[in-house]
Amino acid sequence: MKVIGFNFTKMSADKPADAKGGFIVNNHIEFIDVEKEQLDIVKDFEPVKIKFRFLVSYDSQDVKEKEKKKEFKSDIGSIIFEGIIMLALSKDQAKDILKEWKKKELSNELKIPLFNIILKKCTPKALDLEDQLGLPFHVPLPRISPQKQE
Repeated sequence: MKVIGFNFTKMSADKPADAKGGFIVNNHIEFIDVEKEQLDIVKDFEPVKIKFRFLVSYDSQDVKEKEKKKEFKSDIGSIIFEGIIMLALSKDQAKDILKEWKKKELSNELKIPLFNIILKKCTPKALDLEDQLGLPFHVPLPRISPQKQE
């Protein structure tokens, strides 16, 4: 599997003016669609386009309740990225992935590297937006503290 492209198609961030503290930060990555792509520049490989959504939400209610409703709109704040990852796969790999996707599933062998790519690309942008909106960071930043002296 080779990543031959990564593009954002949507970036959205919001924080209502009346947002108050006492919330839960939730991260969610989902794959929206997987389809075969036609690219003339890729030879000997089968291009596959994977559409994804990465969400950071700041909620006052439990995420399980939101997931039951399949509602990802946050009441305190949210950051949403949508995009496309283009992969160059062997014909057999592409066939297997497209077959899996018919059941709206992807194997962990594929999902884990894709999650890492999405996190690598989205996390720095999310941190910048969180800073600009005054939202707490969704991941802890490194901190330096003095050494304890004996």
